[in-house]
Amino acid sequence: MLVCGCYAQTSPKDVLKIEGVAYVCGTGGKMKLAEAALELLRESEKEPVCAVTNVFLEPFERMTVEHAPRTRAYVKIEDGCSCRCTYCAIPLARGSVRSKAPADVLTEVARLAAGGSREVVLTGIETAAYGEDLGNTHLIDLLEMLDKREDTPRIRLGSLSPELVRPDFITRFAKLHTAVPHLHLSMQSGSDNVLRGMRRRYNTAMALASLRALREAIPNVQFTTDLMVGFPGESDADFEETLAFCREARFLDVHVFAYSRRPGTVAADMDGQVPESVKRERSARLIAEKNKIREEILSSVVTEGKPLSVLFETKGKDGWLGHTDSFIEVCVPSEENLSGEIAEVVPIATENGILYGQLK
Repeated sequence: MLVCGCYAQTSPKDVLKIEGVAYVCGTGGKMKLAEAALELLRESEKEPVCAVTNVFLEPFERMTVEHAPRTRAYVKIEDGCSCRCTYCAIPLARGSVRSKAPADVLTEVARLAAGGSREVVLTGIETAAYGEDLGNTHLIDLLEMLDKREDTPRIRLGSLSPELVRPDFITRFAKLHTAVPHLHLSMQSGSDNVLRGMRRRYNTAMALASLRALREAIPNVQFTTDLMVGFPGESDADFEETLAFCREARFLDVHVFAYSRRPGTVAADMDGQVPESVKRERSARLIAEKNKIREEILSSVVTEGKPLSVLFETKGKDGWLGHTDSFIEVCVPSEENLSGEIAEVVPIATENGILYGQLK
């Protein structure tokens, strides 16, 4: 068995103890796995090999997606993270920021579009940090390069740190034709006290100002986010601030998760560890609140009645499912095979977080 990935990078000795493991390479050198497998087959009695390298010295590992579904494809444009959030072990496993060359990104997106992919998601460990190592090219520059090409499909961004969304980014992003009106901003908390403890590089006032500015520049934009509950020291008052922030921000959806200790992180040794029962109660309350807000947003879309552009992906029990450019999930009844099709849909109802409509 050959093992790679974050756990293998941070704990290679533990991985080597697992029965059947013959080769460990961590998060670097993944492109050499096939070669390593052939070598192991030639020398069946060879001792287990540890090929884990110093990830902070690794360059961006060049890999490309040659084929993808006709619906949505993913292109990795960045690896590593320069943040040092107190709860996160990712930098230990993924190293510093390394970016894929813009020319390579453009070529890969063009190839996927030629293969029929209707939407491409640009992803990374810290997508907002794209270009930190390139000098004078940043994420918005890459988006503008893609926007100039006729072969570019819809472009969606992976999770972004909120401090990216500053006035210059907003002005330039609003002018793009291929970038969809949806951003996933990884807030982590709606309490400034908790954000300081996490060592995040923004506060709630900054985030809300960015949301308002984007909504003014792009009227149909929608936002999703991640919110953690139970970070060490999070008080009842801190949690109530997160609930209030969620109501004011009005996210289309929220990924709610409970804090869990990660060995080697600052937060793992902090005082004020929150009991699991409190985490569960806070998670349930926040999920209920975000579901209520989502239904309100979807109801307003139904009331407005404007046709929506939907990329259809899968067939469900009630019809074909897909997402609008602003990432609203939509279901329509149809006997046609709509997979990979982009069609106009008139919204007519909403239930359990899904918008139901009919083809225009």
